[in-house]
This record gives sequence, structure tokens and C-alpha cells, in this order.
Amino acid sequence: MWHLYIIKQREKFYTPITTDLKNRLHQHGNPPLLYKEPFQNKHQAARRERQIKGFSYAKKQDLIKGLIK
Repeated sequence: MWHLYIIKQREKFYTPITTDLKNRLHQHGNPPLLYKEPFQNKHQAARRERQIKGFSYAKKQDLIKGLIK
């Protein structure tokens, strides 16, 4: 299972993908997990990652708040 997740570091949103979410959060210093989406394969996760990375800061905030999908 692949996961796309969003954390905030240095006032910027960080939006990567991983198969080991718990370990990756530990590597980041255990920041609060703001958002996550599961995917069956890497291709789907990477496609969504590219889409979200193209979002504005405000649109990412709306995604985190659940105002958009």
C-alpha cells in the first residue's frame, strides 16, 4: 500500500509518497500528519503527488481542511 501524505516543515507543505508512513514520519522528526491518502500502487500515488504539488498554498490548506478533494 502506498501513501501520499502532507506535513508542514519550515512554513511549507511537504507532499511525498511512501510505503512506510510511520518510518517516514519518524525520519522527518515526527511532525503532525496533516493529510494522507492511500493508493494501491506507486503510479496512482505519484500521479496524485504531482497534482497536489501543483496546488497553491491556499488550495493545499483547503485539501487538508477537507474542503476539496
